[in-house]
Amino acid sequence: MINKENILLFFREKTSRPLSFREIAHLMELSRPEARALKRVLREMLHSGEIILTRKGLYGPAVDMNLVTGYFDAHRDGYGFVVSEKPGERDIFVPPGGTLGAMKSDRVIVRVENWEKREGRIIRILDRAYTRFVGRLDITRTAIYVRPKNKSIPFDLHIAPKERGKARHGDNVVAEIITYPTGKRPPSGKIIKVIEKAEDPRSDVDAIVDEFNLPGRFPKTITDEVKILTTPPYPPLPRGGVKRKDLANLPTVTIDGERAKDFDDAVSVSLTEHGYRLWVHIADVGFYVSWDSGIDIEARKRGTSVYFPDRVIPMLPKELSEDLCSLKPGVERFAFTVEMDFDRYGRRLDAKFYPSVIKSKERMTYTSVRKILIDQDAKERAKYDYLLKDFELMGEICSVLRSIRLERGSLDFDLPEPEVVLDMQGNPEAILRAERNFAHMIIEEFMIAANEAVAEHLEKFGVPSLYRIHEEPDPMKLEDILKVVKHFGRLGKKTFKPKDFSALLRSIKDTAEEEVINYIVLRSLKQARYSSDNVGHFGLASGSYTHFTSPIRRYPDLVVHRILREVITKKHLSDKRMQELETLLPDIAFSSSRLERLADEAEREVMDAMRVWFMKDRVGDEFDARVTGVTPYGLKVRLKEFYIDGFLHVSYLTDDFYQYDDKTMRLCGRHTRRSFRIGQDLRLRVDRIDMEEREIIFGI
Repeated sequence: MINKENILLFFREKTSRPLSFREIAHLMELSRPEARALKRVLREMLHSGEIILTRKGLYGPAVDMNLVTGYFDAHRDGYGFVVSEKPGERDIFVPPGGTLGAMKSDRVIVRVENWEKREGRIIRILDRAYTRFVGRLDITRTAIYVRPKNKSIPFDLHIAPKERGKARHGDNVVAEIITYPTGKRPPSGKIIKVIEKAEDPRSDVDAIVDEFNLPGRFPKTITDEVKILTTPPYPPLPRGGVKRKDLANLPTVTIDGERAKDFDDAVSVSLTEHGYRLWVHIADVGFYVSWDSGIDIEARKRGTSVYFPDRVIPMLPKELSEDLCSLKPGVERFAFTVEMDFDRYGRRLDAKFYPSVIKSKERMTYTSVRKILIDQDAKERAKYDYLLKDFELMGEICSVLRSIRLERGSLDFDLPEPEVVLDMQGNPEAILRAERNFAHMIIEEFMIAANEAVAEHLEKFGVPSLYRIHEEPDPMKLEDILKVVKHFGRLGKKTFKPKDFSALLRSIKDTAEEEVINYIVLRSLKQARYSSDNVGHFGLASGSYTHFTSPIRRYPDLVVHRILREVITKKHLSDKRMQELETLLPDIAFSSSRLERLADEAEREVMDAMRVWFMKDRVGDEFDARVTGVTPYGLKVRLKEFYIDGFLHVSYLTDDFYQYDDKTMRLCGRHTRRSFRIGQDLRLRVDRIDMEEREIIFGI
């Protein structure tokens, strides 16, 4: 069989040098049809970076040539790191002269030149993450070019006079890249849009949507496909498949935020002879959206729903995400159910997976469930009296599951998130710390349990799948943590290892420095991502984890649904099907991880925009704040009254010359001996708001 595994095996066992196509076909003794198949598979492997084609036209495995494939994490100062696609490998440092013009999140091949220092240079760019960017147009006597707003883009874009359009000097524009930089040629592009100065928060968010090239309306072909799905008669139950279990009479509820419209998970609970039974029902999106349909291809391109304070850019059309697939109360909905039995100590005894029909009894909110369980609110308890026992049992199961998870070393970050309160005109009237209460924990624990059960089942079955992996932190990053926790007196020993994280987080619970240390620990960790190779999830201390519980808003969840359905329907997947999944899943994992990072960046940028619009009329006002980070350039600060982050540049500390002390992570004055450290309280004044850069500049 001509597949990736056999080709890599051939190179490993039959040769020690790169070979031409003709040599490979000859040595593998292939027929003409097999040689055609070889050409196709080699083409796929070239695209994925597993095989390299040398300048002399010879093929060889990347790993044998000191080559690593991954995505480029660019720094604003010109250097960067290549994060290997292969789980468990440390990042490769790329100096400014070795980037080959790669941009942030580009998929690249790096040649490792020093394994001890993990240093190399990029030799090929496989996929570009950016085809356009936002910048400022500069027109000089000799050239027209766009300077990117994103500091991680390492070049200015040359614009030919005919590609300038009506843009004028100083305009903020959206520029499309026509040619990327090479060793001999600078990059070129064209202006596709002039961005008008934002007059209100909504127009600023519109500009960010342009800046990140986020998708707009769904194409007509997709809306036509949606009409077929949402127009009666609805699709019939599949014949010859697994029978759909009727759970409509089970006391089932959804628990979400007040503003949620897409309900993709619901839960039910009961007591059993041995302990507890938990049903996690997930919207059966895969029943409506089949592989490679128009909706599926569009969802794969989007990767995830993107959530802003004033809008959602959905992965699926609203007719599906907010109606047909959404587990709305009082209506029967198709679901994919994970039924789990636990003993009294939270150990999972059994798990079953099957398509179902459910009927949610109530659309609950986190606030309402908190009132019932924590506040013991008489009015709220009376309103839902017929579900009180279920809610109390949910709380009991949550506590048991959470306890066993923390005991095994799972990290418990209780990090606040900002919540923007908008007025009727869409302007931010407050930015507060979003509440995370016990009701949030209930849903978190139940979803973690379901995700683990699905991942372990698929891994045990031996079928290719997508995993949510989280690798151990780089040992170099642990030194920064050691400095901080030593300063706070929270570590008795001289060393710090990954296994110490959990104990550290428990030791700072409910202390003044809890939030600061939480953020420092979080920044030291690698970013969780998707992979077809399972290396476990460090943050959850889980040996096998996946994403299954949000198929309305995350594409990997939809993929895992389909694989699980195949497993429980067919019992055995053919070799051909296994090969198809092995070929398909690495690309889906990579693109989904990249799109997730893009969505996170866009959401952070929108939050920055909301902050400056909220603070723009508060120049000169004073606020109490806390230092959340110290750098050689100044202090990262957060206000106490509002959930507002900002930066206090070292040049604004005018009472002395301040230098950064790397050992103590402080800014120290040369003469006054005044110093600034993480966790220190300050009284700040808003000196200036930079609306264009979306920055708040503070002074002491």
